[in-house]
Amino acid sequence: MIKTDILIIGAGPTGLFTVFEAGLLKLKCHLIDALPQPGGQCSEIYPKKPIYDIPGFPEILAGDLTNNLLEQGKQFEPGFTLGERAETIEKQDDGSFIVTTNKGTQHHAPVVAIAGGLGSFEPRKPAIEGIADYEDKGVEYIIKDPEFYVNKRVVISGGGDSALDWSIFLTDVASEVTLIHRRNEFRGALDSVEKVGELTRAGKINLVTPAEVKELHGDGKIEAVTYVRDGESFQIETDHFIPLFGLSPKLGPIGKWGLEIEKNAIKVNNAANYQTNIPGIFAIGDVNTYPEKLKLILCGFHEATLMCQAAYRIINPGKKYVLKYTTVSGIDGFDGSRKEAPKAVVQAIN
Repeated sequence: MIKTDILIIGAGPTGLFTVFEAGLLKLKCHLIDALPQPGGQCSEIYPKKPIYDIPGFPEILAGDLTNNLLEQGKQFEPGFTLGERAETIEKQDDGSFIVTTNKGTQHHAPVVAIAGGLGSFEPRKPAIEGIADYEDKGVEYIIKDPEFYVNKRVVISGGGDSALDWSIFLTDVASEVTLIHRRNEFRGALDSVEKVGELTRAGKINLVTPAEVKELHGDGKIEAVTYVRDGESFQIETDHFIPLFGLSPKLGPIGKWGLEIEKNAIKVNNAANYQTNIPGIFAIGDVNTYPEKLKLILCGFHEATLMCQAAYRIINPGKKYVLKYTTVSGIDGFDGSRKEAPKAVVQAIN
């Protein structure tokens, strides 16, 4: 049985920042995530894409943000149960909770913070016969490491930001990039659409519109795809076919925990501290919903901060916490480290 003060379900940016805010209150955290590494979507879906709305960082790669958050929280020695999905939750007589994963690992805590982002993700797969036979054999639905495509021929299918951005990025990595979309118009950032146009005119992207990939070919791995344009079929040789049609979020087992759900998100009391309809269980970040909710990482950071204050009151009933700025109080890590601003030196001027 793993025991902690706050059990965090989801090790994305919001969950990772919770470790730091809880640590300031001398509260220990343990995180559960179905992914094999921390970072959530930032690590799994777009580690090499820049984020522009993190305070203090005009631009930061999603993977670097994850690394920074891990470094920031390291002094508070969080525990991790990775590669396991939170499956069941049982409320105890004393108001605490036992959460068990799909692999049987049990966790006990007085407070549970659900920070599961948009839930678990499943790629939207195109209706192409036999596509499952080529998965991980040339068909990928998520680009995790661009270096995987060095000097390879790549066919990307899709018309959104991911298809545009990765087509642009891979022109400097792959030997050949083809972008196929069923419409002439793209639903993505205007500058990305313009950039794809420039690269197409420069001969660095082979843009095929309006067209749709209908067949896959290869002996044990992808060797070619067939697309249809204006009623005619064309075949193009390739090493990789990457359909980027988005991801379908699902709450998974959390949706069966008796929490109040609205449009695949957990309803919380945003007027106070983002607690759910079950006292002691909070939901922070993209997984929650309330009036005027914005699904932004920076909003998740704010929600995590207020949630930790409420968790402190649950774990320490009757004990008042006096907020002190870290510039004044410094930070004492659970690992014995201390960070503090240099003290003023009293010195006379001769």
